[in-house]
Amino acid sequence: MKIEKIKEEKKKNKLSILLKDTDEVFANAIRRLILEEVPTLAVEDLEIKENNSALYDEFIGLRLGLIPLKTDLKSYNLKEKCKCERAGCAQCELKITLKSGSKKGYVYAEDAQSADPKCVFAHPKMPIVKLLSKQKIDMTMTAILGTGRNHVKWSPGWAYFKKEPVLTVGKVSNPELVAEKCSDGVFTLKNKKLEVNEEKVYDSQLLDYYSELDKGITVELTDNIIFTLESWGQLSCKEILSKSADIFIDKTEEMEKLI
Repeated sequence: MKIEKIKEEKKKNKLSILLKDTDEVFANAIRRLILEEVPTLAVEDLEIKENNSALYDEFIGLRLGLIPLKTDLKSYNLKEKCKCERAGCAQCELKITLKSGSKKGYVYAEDAQSADPKCVFAHPKMPIVKLLSKQKIDMTMTAILGTGRNHVKWSPGWAYFKKEPVLTVGKVSNPELVAEKCSDGVFTLKNKKLEVNEEKVYDSQLLDYYSELDKGITVELTDNIIFTLESWGQLSCKEILSKSADIFIDKTEEMEKLI
């Protein structure tokens, strides 16, 4: 199998790669491992000392659990695999405090104080609650490693794939119409002729539509696979793919021992 990087958008935490000499079965296996097996940190327990905001305790707890938390996989263990035997220690639990004080207005994710400076909420300006005058919140969170198999809050991102398209433009009867209907930048009209923006072809979801607009446009699919990963922010795309590959190897070796 050969792998080529198509495009990486670090600001969007998005990575697209091209898989050659493989099939959808392998791509889907990696996709499932990413969604269900790659561990991340997420808030699991919440001790609320004070909350007289408009949001009740359970609502705030749900919101905090779903805010992506930057994860250092080298520093934390899954609780069921920790030496403390689920008792809770610094190697399997992360404490985070959130105290508004006399602050009025929005309380953001960046207002939370983590015991580990490497593991903070991934999106600092994500609002948690809006406080009016004399309203306060004071709570302590406990975050642990988990996997998306148990709850989506531990899922590190979203992964999907499709076959590589090959777009061919022949004699187009109405290039002006195609250019007018093109909303994703695949085609531009120059001297009454359609020009293809190759960088947009892989991202387009409208290629079949364009081929229906004019018989001069054809779309064929190769055996190569475009695999796209979007991280929620807990881990980088590279870390997610690397960890999913490690898990795949571990599962393969375990299966070999059982055979």
